[in-house]
Amino acid sequence: MSESLKKTAIVSCYFHHNYGSMLQALATQMALNRLEYDNETINISGFRRELRQAKMAYFIRASLTSTIFPSKYGMALNVLRRKFGEYGRLSALRDERFREFSASRFSLSPPYPSLRELGLQCGNAYSAVLVGSDQLWTPANIAADYYTLNFVPPTLNTIAYATSFGQASLPRSMEAKAAAMLKKIRHISVREKSGQAIVEDLTGRRVPIVCDPVLLFTARDWARIQSDGVRPAKPYIFCYFLGKRKAHREFASRLAKTTELPIVALTHLDEYVPGDERYADETSYDVGPTDFLNLIHNASYVCTDSFHVCAFSLLFEKKFFAFRRYPSRTRYSTNDRLDHLLSVVGMRGKILNGDEGAEDGIRSSWDYGSARERLEALRRESWEYLSRALKDTGGTDI
Repeated sequence: MSESLKKTAIVSCYFHHNYGSMLQALATQMALNRLEYDNETINISGFRRELRQAKMAYFIRASLTSTIFPSKYGMALNVLRRKFGEYGRLSALRDERFREFSASRFSLSPPYPSLRELGLQCGNAYSAVLVGSDQLWTPANIAADYYTLNFVPPTLNTIAYATSFGQASLPRSMEAKAAAMLKKIRHISVREKSGQAIVEDLTGRRVPIVCDPVLLFTARDWARIQSDGVRPAKPYIFCYFLGKRKAHREFASRLAKTTELPIVALTHLDEYVPGDERYADETSYDVGPTDFLNLIHNASYVCTDSFHVCAFSLLFEKKFFAFRRYPSRTRYSTNDRLDHLLSVVGMRGKILNGDEGAEDGIRSSWDYGSARERLEALRRESWEYLSRALKDTGGTDI
């Protein structure tokens, strides 16, 4: 196949039934389309079980020497809970909306029967392979060895766009494998300062921080994608909590009482959370990613511990309150990505503990003039990095 006819392959978590994950994977595809690079997302259906088994083996090993098992126990239990009763039926409905979105939005490659076979065919099918974004370089994913791009022949261009380690540091046992992987990828960019520090510590490379792919696009771009289907008739507070922290939901309840607005929430997302049963006025499972955008865009206020809900709240210039999903001392905390994003746009003060008064929150200001300028500057730098990395005519380290 002529080099000019080969595609750029995208390695992403397009299949993960999480609103932020799917939308950032779509944004990566949209970015390559805008830059006019023929592309396709690697279809992992043929070797997904292989990856799942490798991750599970890592979790089992890690649980013997770390606190990782308690952090994943709820998710594991949720897999069983989804199989039974009304909760199982509703969860299946949400899953079907994710499958419909994935089937209609992603340009996928033919399925590869194994990761080894993907590596063997990679050089013939592609001119470059791009991994990104989201938390794809967690220890478990490094152990599974797909998002590392180790399957890619050294003759191909390799790019990491806004890829995150998902935590502020890696286990010592994972450092050598991570260092070897990072040294082989030609063009690396990360999404937050902690990722930049990890790359520099392990390799000596100073790599740029770029924006999450959803932030490459404007509110107008995303408004073309959102649906008009799921929208409450009256003003509302939109709540989206992935964590379990009771104080965050209590703040939302105080906000609802103060504003006399109902709470519309998406509940039981990564796992079943008993506290989700009591605080919202309206919940729905019949919500796909395009409906999710609509719920953020039309909300009067947004309360969330989700990075991507904060990102879309910034784009839609909403009145939002952000919460850290994990206590700061938690080893496997993913708080850094939220702290970094809101620091970049000058809205660090929108991160609350949950014990604040609703009146104080409402009286605070949202300076979107300044935030818009800061975000646009980061967006320009990010597009420039991506364009240079895809052209592969020089280095992109800083």
